[in-house]
Amino acid sequence: MTRKDADKSAGKSGKKRKSKDSQLILRLDKDERDAFVELCKDMDTSAAREIRGFIRQFLKKNG
Repeated sequence: MTRKDADKSAGKSGKKRKSKDSQLILRLDKDERDAFVELCKDMDTSAAREIRGFIRQFLKKNG
């Protein structure tokens, strides 16, 4: 099962998702950004999904 499939099936469990209504703008090196986006594509995920996941884990650990 790919991550996208897991996300889709999680949405069918009746769990309501919060709307995404805010943005965080980052400045980073173009080569790092491009490598990150490409790696995410290779892993069948998105850069935004991975960054959101990082933020959630960071808040859970430190918040």
